[in-house]
Amino acid sequence: MEPVSKSFKLGEEWLTASTALHIAKGHITVELSKATRKKVIHSWQIVQGIVDKGNPVYGINTGFGPLCTTKISKSETNILQTNILKSHSVGVGKPISKTIAKLMLILKAQSLAKGYSGIAETTLNRILWHIENDAIPVVPSQGSVGASGDLAPLSHLFLPLIGLGKVVYKNETMTTSKLFERTGLSPLSLGPKEGLALINGTQFIAAHAVKVVEKLHSVLSQADIIGAMMIEGLQGSVKPFYNELHALRPFKGNIHVAKRVKRLLKGSEIMEDHIDCERVQDPYSIRCIPQVHGASRTAWLHLKELLEVELNSVTDNPVIINEELTISGGNFHGQPLAMALDYACLAASEIGNISDRRIYLALEGNSPGVPKLLMKDTGINSGYMILQYTTAALASENKGLCFPSSADSIPTSLGQEDHVSMGSISGRKALQVIGNVEKILAIELLTAAQAFEFRKPMKSGIFLDEIHKEIRKKVAFADKDRVFADDIKKGIKIIKSKTIIKLIEHISKKEGISLKSKFSEEFEVY
Repeated sequence: MEPVSKSFKLGEEWLTASTALHIAKGHITVELSKATRKKVIHSWQIVQGIVDKGNPVYGINTGFGPLCTTKISKSETNILQTNILKSHSVGVGKPISKTIAKLMLILKAQSLAKGYSGIAETTLNRILWHIENDAIPVVPSQGSVGASGDLAPLSHLFLPLIGLGKVVYKNETMTTSKLFERTGLSPLSLGPKEGLALINGTQFIAAHAVKVVEKLHSVLSQADIIGAMMIEGLQGSVKPFYNELHALRPFKGNIHVAKRVKRLLKGSEIMEDHIDCERVQDPYSIRCIPQVHGASRTAWLHLKELLEVELNSVTDNPVIINEELTISGGNFHGQPLAMALDYACLAASEIGNISDRRIYLALEGNSPGVPKLLMKDTGINSGYMILQYTTAALASENKGLCFPSSADSIPTSLGQEDHVSMGSISGRKALQVIGNVEKILAIELLTAAQAFEFRKPMKSGIFLDEIHKEIRKKVAFADKDRVFADDIKKGIKIIKSKTIIKLIEHISKKEGISLKSKFSEEFEVY
């Protein structure tokens, strides 16, 4: 994931998940062009005109939600916008990560910079200050129903603009008043519509989706590699990965996975050793890797495509089209991402589910040369038996988390908001499931490496041999029982650090060998 440029023009350039992550990590700066500033100012001026004329427009000179028919006087419009941030800051639970909170700031700035929200230039400048100086608001994880925007988390996100709430600044969590003392900043006075523009939107959902796209991509890539190593360890067949088969059912994800795995197995002495064996076919968890991993790839691609639309959209309300047209619509509704996140959650869970089945296969002792429980001296030793208990527990937990949050809706705001997406829960659950899958894959990595060891002195292809060597630098072969929790921790670290992905990329570059398929750009660029 390389930076696309040194600076990103908010409101003008196409924002991707990758670019948003680079901005959050400080690899890319953000700026507003003169043309963008002009659009923002013009939209703000339209709002001032609405207030001066006195014609009722939702959220500008009316109350909110069920109070939409309550007229607000010109002198009270500023108080209204400050009060909405206070009254809607009702989040509970542990704070979201600093990275996700920063992504929320970036995504909101991108939306506001489109020039349809009526935000003041000074307010947008302050948001940019928070991004550039890494002063990130503390945002509770629970409280959004994912429609009318992510109201509660966005309210907490922007409390610091009016001098309230807390921020993480220079590795210290502090009150905003303390931040102001250190930096010389002072609270902003929000004008008409500004509070509503800040808290209407899907940035909590979308920020979680950005992380889902990133982390699920890593899980999918590593699942293919670990699955290939398990095929070698258990002497599975390479034929189910032939293009001749997948050309007859040409799903993009299936073709992509099949090509990757087949290339990982190329040149393997282990494969050659059992080419004439009597086994007719492998169990599904080996044979159907392209179909299962491929389906999850397709789900990832669907989320990525929808997310990119969302990252470049205006999602607050009302939307200021021009002097004559202000529309109170539903662009804040999180359903488009909520459903896709639930789909991605299921896709991640299935990667863990099939990984657990391969681990179980490795323990059965049905593959020639590989002992039961992956250890020769069992009885006094339990071998890898109980590691699969852990993956079974994690896979089962994930199944419970796969109930689609978007299938539920509870009316809020006295019935004015009578259908909501619950997409915030979809995003949080998807990340929780992916975290569990990382642990499952870490255990499969250990079991695959153990099974692989029994194929020595035969060699695999260049990729898997080098990956096995890298694993052995961190986790030794087990010939007797030990505290396997320590091994699992090391395995999780390998997965989270993307060690084997980086090694694959290094070998590919060094040897001039590619694992890419004709769909690689779609599946690898985000």
